[in-house]
Parts: sequence; C-alpha cells; structure tokens
Amino acid sequence: MNIGFVGVGRMGANMARRLKDCGFHVTAVYDANRKAATDLAGELGCAACQDLSEVTAESDVIITVVSDDAAMRQIFAGEGDNLLVNGRGKLFINCATITPGVHGEVEQLAQRAGARTLEACMASSITQAREGSLYLMCGGSEEAFREAQPILEKLGSKIRYIGKAGEAAKVKALVNVVMNINTAGLAEGLGLGDALGLDLPTLREVFGETGAASRVLQTDGEDMQNRDHSTFFSAAHAAKDSGIALSLAEEVGLDLPLARATKKQYDAMIEEGLGELDKSGIAELTFKNRHKHRGDHV
Repeated sequence: MNIGFVGVGRMGANMARRLKDCGFHVTAVYDANRKAATDLAGELGCAACQDLSEVTAESDVIITVVSDDAAMRQIFAGEGDNLLVNGRGKLFINCATITPGVHGEVEQLAQRAGARTLEACMASSITQAREGSLYLMCGGSEEAFREAQPILEKLGSKIRYIGKAGEAAKVKALVNVVMNINTAGLAEGLGLGDALGLDLPTLREVFGETGAASRVLQTDGEDMQNRDHSTFFSAAHAAKDSGIALSLAEEVGLDLPLARATKKQYDAMIEEGLGELDKSGIAELTFKNRHKHRGDHV
C-alpha cells in the first residue's frame, strides 16, 4: 500500500516516520513549506512532490494534516492542481482540526471524483504521533473507516468511530475547548499562587491530589512555572479550535462564557506575537510581571 502525505509539519512528519518504521511504503510528501517536504523526503527516501495531483498519482492512500478550513479547501478544490485530479479509487484520511461542515464538503467533492474520505481527528501531540499512540476520532462512511483501519492501528493506540462526516470534528472541537479552558484555569491558579509567594512545586503536587487535578496539569504545569513553552500545541491552534466550538454553540443557540473568555486570552497571545508558543504560554498573560513582556520568554 502506497501512502502519501500532504502537510508534513510537526505532526505529519512524525506520522510519516511512524508508518515508514511499520513497513508501509511512504511514496510521496507535499508541504507548502518546500524545504520541510524535501528534508523529509530525503530522510524517508520518497518523492517531494511539487504538485498535489502528483501526490495522489503516486499513492493509494493520502493522509492530510493541514492548518485550517482555507488550506483544506485549497488542497481539495484549488483551481488547476488539487488532490482530486487523480483521485478516482483513492482514500483520503484527513487529520486536521477544521470546521465540521468542511469535512462534509470534502467528502462530497471526493465522492464526485470517485474517491473516499475519512476524518481522523487527533487528540494527542507530537510524541504520540512518532510513537503510534495517538487518540483518533473518526468520521465518515463505515466502509472508509474499515479500509483505513490497518493504517490507523499503527498510528493510534485508541481509535473511535464516531459517525458520519463532521461528527468526529465536532467531538474534537469539544475536546479542545475543554482542554483550552483547563489550561487557562491552571495558568490562573499557578499565577495567583506565584503572586502569593507559594511554593509552586508543592502547589502543583496538591493540585494533582485534589479536585484541581487534570491532564493539563501533568503536561503543562511545570512548563508554566519554568516558562518553557516549547510548542506541542500552539496558542494559535488553541484560538482556532476554541473558535470552532464557539461557532458550533452559536449554531444551536448556546452561550459558552468560559470558552469565549479563553479564546480572548489566546487571541491576546497572538496579538502580542506569542501565537506560535505552546498553549502553556497562556501563563505569560497571568503570572505577575510577565504580561506585555513582548519577547521575554523561553
């Protein structure tokens, strides 16, 4: 089975490495950042395609990991060159966190081209992508899900079929909006503790043994204290994903004040030029004497 990748940033590149290690034939990669594609192609011994249609021609299954709705529409419906030019009979596994409706649009475009699509939303990060321990939420036809399973089982330790196209993206948006709220809350708790002169390692330990415990405490607590915001999930992506959840809430007439407040914090990070920091960088807005530092960070 020949596999192509479109979008080989932090996640896509490590997914490609993982499948190569598992014996799959990674035949082609593509990225808007040409250097990222050529570097990975040299490492994996495959083609670094200049055209999207070339990726499809070289592959039976194409895995896409792009940034947003606009990028998704461009790779599937761009004028002249797009992934569906050679799409008949091909399977597309789309892993980006985008608006649920766009997954539906892509599925319809693919069907008209004689292809199949599956959304495989990821609720994990770079380390899990490399190790094959992603948590994957899938949406699309059951036929596409069954066809993709041999690949998904090498990428993920937990694979959940949610339902039709767009349903997994809804679940992923809710996962991320809750995670983002938890992250903002943790930053405020640690920031206040720091301002009160409390010992933060002790405070984190107490949080972990009480109702303040969370997965975010495990992954981000020490980083917030030490100002180590190496990017695993960027603040810009957090803002985007909270925005998706807020749009879904608006569609059903529901107000989400915590989600709105959290998105405002991540938007503030972007405005201060901190959007490419990890989401843990929200602590830069809450710890005393860090706000408006404009570059004074690790």
